[in-house]
Amino acid sequence: MGNRLTQIATRTGDAGTTGLGDNTRVSKDHLRVHAMGEVDELNSQLGVLLCEDMPAGIRALLVEIQHQLFNLGGELSIPGYELLKPEAVLALDQALAEHNARLPKLQEFILPAGTRAAALAHVGRTVARRAERALVALGAAEALNEAPRQYLNRLSDLMFVLARVFNRHRSDGLPGDDVYWKSERLRQSQDDSVA
Repeated sequence: MGNRLTQIATRTGDAGTTGLGDNTRVSKDHLRVHAMGEVDELNSQLGVLLCEDMPAGIRALLVEIQHQLFNLGGELSIPGYELLKPEAVLALDQALAEHNARLPKLQEFILPAGTRAAALAHVGRTVARRAERALVALGAAEALNEAPRQYLNRLSDLMFVLARVFNRHRSDGLPGDDVYWKSERLRQSQDDSVA
């Protein structure tokens, strides 16, 4: 899978190109490089989230996701190669079902807010969606495996669910909840219940 970097400042990209894992060079604004960058940013965002207090099981899940995102980035760096397996998508499906089953049903839209960990998970969710859009754009121009796109789609859903979990996992032991959008419908239902 390409050469390992032993030197960071190679100056080979000074002309606006970068090397892929198959030793070809493409423009730094190539759709493939853009998608690789989005996945890298997503992985970095998860690294920031991992600085927060969280249950050990979720920490292990996020660390595994970081490894899978690295596989995804490696796959993107080598056209035609497969590193991210369909089993990784299934693992996200299982985690999504497990964590969502423990949450109360949503009655209204929620804001990307609450605890710091929840807010960081929401940022991860939005970065995952952006990375997914970058893969869709690349897939419209070149053949891609399905698992990477599916993985990012499931991961954004999982990050939404984990944000809700984090809003309930407070270090002070107090009960937590989502931050609800103050919609007209919610206001009306609250007014009706008071009347």
